[in-house]
Amino acid sequence: MDIAVGSGNPVKRRAVERAVPHASVAAVAVESGVSEQPVGHDETLSGAVTRARRAFDSGDYDLGVGIEGGVAAVPSSDDSEDELYLIMWAAVTDGERIGRGAGPTFPLPDRIADRIRAGEELGPVMDEVLGTEDIAKNEGAAGAFSEGRITRTDALESAVTAALSPIRSDLYRPQ
Repeated sequence: MDIAVGSGNPVKRRAVERAVPHASVAAVAVESGVSEQPVGHDETLSGAVTRARRAFDSGDYDLGVGIEGGVAAVPSSDDSEDELYLIMWAAVTDGERIGRGAGPTFPLPDRIADRIRAGEELGPVMDEVLGTEDIAKNEGAAGAFSEGRITRTDALESAVTAALSPIRSDLYRPQ
């Protein structure tokens, strides 16, 4: 099976390789069609779907995979300002169907959420706060927030696995 993942990021490629271990996975840099810092589930999911379609259309592939990370506001439990969460969506297409699945979500610490609300992007903010470089190509914010218990690769693998379900499982086919 030949799969194109719509990104040049090695973490996203590894996530797909782990979700489909016997496939040949090509990294294909495509545009997401959304902002650099997607906000909300709709924009983040739209980026994943666009990446999946563009990756699939870029060559002779059995599947196209798109992965997009973003942030989303969730109402707070005490009626204060909405809390911001790291979210991640994956989409998989075989050219006819599209499967969609989400990875785990993590609450953003206030000092990071405030900067995202002010218009900064999560990756660079995390790099500055942690004194790292290219966190998005390494353990990711998920790794930092979970103290390494869930890396970005782990989190994205779960999103890709969920998105593959409607494509792979007979349970989603009409009876």
